[in-house]
Amino acid sequence: MTGDTRFISINGRPVKTPIVLASMAGITDADYVLERSQHAGVAFIGGYNTDEASRKASAQMQSGGRPEFDADFNEIATEIAMLNGTDIILGLNLRGAAPEGFVAAAKRFGNSVIYEIDAHCRQQPMIDAGCGEYLMHNPEKLCGIVSALAKEGVTISVKIRSGVVDDRNLAKMLWKAGAHILHVDLMDTGYTKVRQIRNVCPLIIIANNSVTNTDRMMDYFSHGADLVSLARGANLPNLQTLDRYIRATAEEVGWYNAPKQLCRGGDVRSLTFCCMPVKQCPLLPALETFKLSREEYLSLKQSSTKETMLAEGSHTCFGSLAFCCKSTTPCMFRDMTLKSINLPKNDYMALKRTLSEKIVAHIFKNA
Repeated sequence: MTGDTRFISINGRPVKTPIVLASMAGITDADYVLERSQHAGVAFIGGYNTDEASRKASAQMQSGGRPEFDADFNEIATEIAMLNGTDIILGLNLRGAAPEGFVAAAKRFGNSVIYEIDAHCRQQPMIDAGCGEYLMHNPEKLCGIVSALAKEGVTISVKIRSGVVDDRNLAKMLWKAGAHILHVDLMDTGYTKVRQIRNVCPLIIIANNSVTNTDRMMDYFSHGADLVSLARGANLPNLQTLDRYIRATAEEVGWYNAPKQLCRGGDVRSLTFCCMPVKQCPLLPALETFKLSREEYLSLKQSSTKETMLAEGSHTCFGSLAFCCKSTTPCMFRDMTLKSINLPKNDYMALKRTLSEKIVAHIFKNA
């Protein structure tokens, strides 16, 4: 597999590893990223203030002992220049109360970076200024910032904290407003919240919080995350462990963030592993939830795999690999077919990933 197909692409560039450095005010700058760049694929520097309201709040927080950046656009440009030529995909975590400051940043820095709207900060001065978590409680204002940035043709991320409002409703609103990425601090909600968000929108999801071991990382990936991010846990030994593990998983399995099967708690992507809808199982209510008829589901799988190796498998349970399960699930009929057509399991899973992408695109096309 190449770098283009191993993971995903963001802002027009393939991500070398789905490990993200999350922003930490007063800490995460270009030097911080460069020290960790070998084991990260994406980094958000900042947070940076975009207007007078956020600057005043930041100064108040700094006077209370919190580290903060007091950087203007010229200083931010210097930080961006320090990371030019690296294989890190860069994002700016930006604070503000109104669209104008964000749009000014987009006009200054263009589409070379991701613009991350900070709706995450819960410090009271920032909330009182109409920034950070205030925007989650006032989604029409948050969506107004997203829409304004979308008109500039740039890649937009929104950083939120789960469990503050109805995450599913907010995710749908941000998607419709023009966001591309949802960066979610999962707090104590865990991977179940990732699955809930994945099932209502096609946004790229970055899962954040306590990614300090491979088990936590894989829980997030197998329930819908595209990337995971680290803040306080972004020390070099941890980053190295996570990076090496996910690269090896991508090579061995063929789909680095493959979902669990639907009957074991999988998200919308797991429809790629489901059989024909001929018995009472979790597939039937899932089809209703995703507004797919049985006939549409069958037709979608068959048309999406036509003239691919997933159309093979006359001796499998349903006559096609399109309806076969995940490679980690024991199945002699699937494995006999894979062997007979000389299709390695990792390549089989890569094809299942492509099928999943087509199914998800169809579900959300008119949602």
